[in-house]
Amino acid sequence: MRASSEISQPGATDPAHWIALGRLGDRIVAVALDAKADETTRVDLAPPEVAAWVRRRESPSLRWVWSDTPTWYADLLAEGVRVARCHDLRLCHAILRTPGGDGAPGDPSMSRAWDAAAVEVPATAPALFEIEAAATRPSLPEDIEDVLTEFRRQRAAVEAAENPGAIRLLVAAESAGALVAAELRAAGLPWDEAAHDEILTDVLGERDADGVPAKLEDAARRVRIALSDPSASLDSPPKLLRALHRVGVMVDSTSKWELSEHRHPVIEPLLEYKKLSRLQSANGWAWLDEWVHDGRFRPVYMPGGVVTGRWASSGGGALQLPRQLRGAVRADPGWLLVTADVAQLEPRVLAAMSADTALAAAARGRDLYAGIVETGAVPSRADAKIAMLGAMYGATTGDSGRLVPRLRRTFPRAMGLVDAAAATGEGGGVVSTWLGRRSPPPPPEWQAVQARASEPDAAAADETRARRWARDRGRFTRNFIVQGTAAEWALAWMADLRGRLAALPEVGAADAASRSGPVFATRPHLAFFLHDEVIVHVPAAHAERAADAVRDAAATAGRLLFGDFPIDFPLDLRVSRIADKG
Repeated sequence: MRASSEISQPGATDPAHWIALGRLGDRIVAVALDAKADETTRVDLAPPEVAAWVRRRESPSLRWVWSDTPTWYADLLAEGVRVARCHDLRLCHAILRTPGGDGAPGDPSMSRAWDAAAVEVPATAPALFEIEAAATRPSLPEDIEDVLTEFRRQRAAVEAAENPGAIRLLVAAESAGALVAAELRAAGLPWDEAAHDEILTDVLGERDADGVPAKLEDAARRVRIALSDPSASLDSPPKLLRALHRVGVMVDSTSKWELSEHRHPVIEPLLEYKKLSRLQSANGWAWLDEWVHDGRFRPVYMPGGVVTGRWASSGGGALQLPRQLRGAVRADPGWLLVTADVAQLEPRVLAAMSADTALAAAARGRDLYAGIVETGAVPSRADAKIAMLGAMYGATTGDSGRLVPRLRRTFPRAMGLVDAAAATGEGGGVVSTWLGRRSPPPPPEWQAVQARASEPDAAAADETRARRWARDRGRFTRNFIVQGTAAEWALAWMADLRGRLAALPEVGAADAASRSGPVFATRPHLAFFLHDEVIVHVPAAHAERAADAVRDAAATAGRLLFGDFPIDFPLDLRVSRIADKG
């Protein structure tokens, strides 16, 4: 496999080594380390000296070691300093630590102070896919000696791993992702506030003197008429449920899917109200005032914020941005946006992980779901999508339950891989992504439920509960390996793309572009990321080269993770001034 320059790890013969940054009192200490992580030189700096010193020492072959990328890198970016590589101790500790570790040398679990880096896991498995990191950043050790000790401990843990090469690539990619996240916030996503206001007014209606949009108020009025209750509370689920029950709509929740199954005059206006209310509360005028300034939306990304390795957001809601607001994403004058998303990323990753050549062939050069239909496994594209999602998420009822067995017959290697992961999870075991990120072990509550079901006096309810929890965990581990590996591919894609964009020529300074900050005011840069999609903000003169960089980086990411296995990752790529325009 060929590693990209941005996430390759320095080897023992590489002249590039590391520089660790930490604190000693009110001073900053920089410690240069050789290939064995032995100290060679130490420099004492006042905080105002750090950016200039880093600028002088920075080189593409050097990796900076620090406790937490946002803590250190944000200030450097504000001073116009970009670094090529880092080792983020917080994120790497979360990957390398062994829950309940035995304290063996090299086991990062020995260092409990760094466990703030880890995502806490609730007892119920399905919620694991939606975990987001806390809005407040953990307080981590920044003393230089603590930094050096943890770095050496992590290096020892990597070398002691079952597959050191894969883990080495994973921690390098995770650290590169931390740099990308900080740069996305520093550069910001170009955002037209007037266009956003126009979209809100068109969808929600003009606001009255109290700030209430007309269309939202009208939907609320029609709901209350249908409920025969002019004072009905529509924003309190318990009160709304009681009001619905009074008119004969016997639902257990106010979810869109459950409401849609009922026929009653209240359903249509209530669904409309919920849709408009969601836009108003999540991305309305208050959101615009808080998160968009000087033509930029700067969310707070949290790499590794979900246990699978997917990113989360702790501010701004970038990962839940509604498509109807894409029209507000507009390039600066003289610049364009390159928007690219990967078609069916997770099923393609599954094909490569399992070495299922039949599934890879169905995906090659075309829509994967259409390719599945051509194999004769299912009759329609809609069936293919339902079946594949059911296989990856463990759906056993309805259309998924009917269609998944057909996939097992046609793609036995791919289905066998996720079925085996599910069986491991149901038994309380731990699974790993392609590069070695481990799923969390089942929590004590889960273990207790399983143990209770095995006792001689266990009731039927105990056994039912244990089976349900086991199946829930099996669904979690089934998808963990696929979603986590897809996240690794996306990290490799962004890391390689980041380096390719940095190599493109700068353009002359422009007032509009200066809103992207001192590092990115005159050069192409990543501006947005959402699981399998990126947006690049690029001077118009370099738009085609940037588009080629996006495509080439996707191909490189596939080779980096899966070698010569014949799977492709086609992109839906658009170059435009407005993000929602082709």
